[in-house]
Amino acid sequence: MNRPSAKASRSANESRVTPHQSRPISHASSVTPHQSRIFRRAIACLALWIALSGGAATAEFTFAAFGDTPYTRDEEARFPDLIAEMNRENLAFVVHVGDFKSAIGVCSDELFLERRQWFELSHHPFVFVPGDNEWTDCSRVFAGGHDPLERLQKLREVFFAGGVSLGQRRIALARQSDLTQRAHDYPEHARWEHRGVLFVTLNVPGPDNNARRRPEEFSRRSTSIREWLAQSFDLARVRRLRAVVVLMHANPWGSSGQPRRGFVELVGEFAARARSFPGEVLLVHGDTHRYRVDRPLRDPASGAAFANFTRVEVFGSPEMNWVRIRVMEEAGRVKFEATPGS
Repeated sequence: MNRPSAKASRSANESRVTPHQSRPISHASSVTPHQSRIFRRAIACLALWIALSGGAATAEFTFAAFGDTPYTRDEEARFPDLIAEMNRENLAFVVHVGDFKSAIGVCSDELFLERRQWFELSHHPFVFVPGDNEWTDCSRVFAGGHDPLERLQKLREVFFAGGVSLGQRRIALARQSDLTQRAHDYPEHARWEHRGVLFVTLNVPGPDNNARRRPEEFSRRSTSIREWLAQSFDLARVRRLRAVVVLMHANPWGSSGQPRRGFVELVGEFAARARSFPGEVLLVHGDTHRYRVDRPLRDPASGAAFANFTRVEVFGSPEMNWVRIRVMEEAGRVKFEATPGS
């Protein structure tokens, strides 16, 4: 197959822009008691200012989301042009929400490395979230008959190693595996903060979250997802952030509006978090290849839609497009505006 050329993949630790790193504060032994009192008063004043300031301010910005592409040879040939189109936009970052190949595409190391090279064409920070076509479906004969868990490990090696994003300009990412010292060994579960909004990625593949074929794997991963969501929303509350954006592959709702198999527990978790979080929640996903913006999450008790929860589903093959998501503040609350990229 003739594929477009791409820049060579760099290691996850390389970056033209070095992510900000926290540094410990050292106290010199020569500090006098008077200086120490001044220092304590300054810290107290800073804490009071933070308490009265109403939380982190949200400045307007835009990011891109897309997924479920490229599937065909034609889409592969056009993929670098799609990246180039986003490169011309003023974007904070770009997120691919999974399925970078079709279900019948072979799950080979070579294809994984090629996709990594294509993602590195992005001038913006680039974050990838795995879908079912990259690992849970790889056991199918036409996909190579692989062990899905072995393919997931390969994805982690290629796309989720290190504490930074992909792309030619990188951002720092906190990974669940690092923060829990491998107690929850899911480096694809990542988060980062941008201008008062917390972004959280989850490994939630369509169409059924791997619940039917591998219930034990599904159960273990679901436990880690619950922990990651709980910690992330707790962090957003402590930091007084105005919004949380969750990014994953699967569409958890069926055509009836009810949760699909494998997603009842997750949808219930979303409802609990939306109910207790004072800010806005945005879910961005792919899977069913239908661009839409709506409010499908409903309160189990009343049946009413949660006013602070919005869903954006990205385009998918054969429609090859991206979604421009603008984040702004209106009347003291964060507002999300989604439009087709082209």
